[in-house]
Amino acid sequence: MSEFESWHEEMQSAYLYRVMCDVETEPRRQQLFQELEKAAREQALIWEEKMAAAGVEENPRFKASPRARLVAWLLRRFGPRAMRPILAAMKVRGLSVYSTGGIEIGHPKPTSVEEIGHRHVGIGSGGNFRAAVFGVNDGLVSNAALIMGMAGATQDGSVVLLAGVAGLLAGAFSMAAGEYVSMRSQRELFEYQIGLEREELLEYPDEEAEELALIYNARGIPMEQARKLAHDLMQEPEHALDTLAREELGLNPDDLGSPWGASLFSFASFAVGAAVPLLPFVYGSGASAVRTAAGTTAIALFGIGAVLSLFTGRSTIHGGLRMLLIGGGAGIVTYVMGYLLGISLA
Repeated sequence: MSEFESWHEEMQSAYLYRVMCDVETEPRRQQLFQELEKAAREQALIWEEKMAAAGVEENPRFKASPRARLVAWLLRRFGPRAMRPILAAMKVRGLSVYSTGGIEIGHPKPTSVEEIGHRHVGIGSGGNFRAAVFGVNDGLVSNAALIMGMAGATQDGSVVLLAGVAGLLAGAFSMAAGEYVSMRSQRELFEYQIGLEREELLEYPDEEAEELALIYNARGIPMEQARKLAHDLMQEPEHALDTLAREELGLNPDDLGSPWGASLFSFASFAVGAAVPLLPFVYGSGASAVRTAAGTTAIALFGIGAVLSLFTGRSTIHGGLRMLLIGGGAGIVTYVMGYLLGISLA
C-alpha cells in the first residue's frame, strides 16, 4: 500500500469515527471514538510527512469515497452495533466495545498482560452445534415439504423417492456452496484486516498502543493503568497483534473459520435432516410410506424445536410444539397442493 493510500485510509477512518461520535449516545463510547478520530488524524500526519519526504503532494485533499459515504449513511440510519462487519472492513477500530459484555458495568477488567484476551477464549463455543441444529432443521422441513407435495400428487413411490433424493442433493449442495462463499469472503476480510493491523504495528507502535489504551479506558480501566497494560503488551509483537485484532477489530485470529470445513459441515447437517422424511420411501411406497414419513418427520420436528429451546430459554414443550406446528403445517399445505395439482393434471 502506497503512502497516499495509507494516508487516505487513516483520513477515511477519522471521517467514520466522526460519524460514529455523532450517532453514539453512550458517553464513554462517544469519548472513545473522539479519541480514535484524533489518533487517526495524527497517524495521517505521519503519512503526510512520509509523502513530503518522498516528494509526493505535500498537502493532499481528502475526499471520502462513495463507499465511505454510503457506510456513513447506513451508520446514521442503523447505528454502529448493526454495522460492525461493514465498519471492520472500513478500518474502523474499537468495535469490540459492542461485543458481548461491551463496556457495561460489571464487565471483568484485565489487570495484567496475561489476562488480556483470555476472556475471548471460548467465545462462540456452541456455535457449531447451533449451526448443525439449524442445518438439520432446514433439510428436514424443506425436503419433507417437497416429498409430501410429490406424495400428494402421485402414488408412484419411485417418483417420490427420486424427487426426495434430488431435493436432498440440491439443497445440500446449495447450502454447502453458499456457506463456502460466505466463509471464504469473511476469512479474506479478516486476514486483510489483521494484515493492516500488522503493518500499522510496525509503522507506529506507540499510536497503536494509545488506541488500545483508549479502548480499555472506555471499558472502565483508569487511563494510567490502561496505558501501562498497552505499553507492556507492545513488548511482545505477536501477542500485541493478537490482542489488537481482538480488541480493535473484535476478531479472534485463532478462529477465522475454514471455508471447506464450514461447507462440508453445512452439507452434512442439511443432508441428515433431509434424509429423515426420505428413508421411508427407500424401503416402502404408497400410503404406508407417507404415514411413516409424516410420523418420523413430526417426531424429528418436535425434537429439533426442543433442542432449539436451549438457545432461546423458552419451554422445551413450547419449542417442540411450535416447530411441529410450523413444519407440519408446511407439509400439510404442500401435500394438499400436490394432491390438487395431481388431480388437475390427471
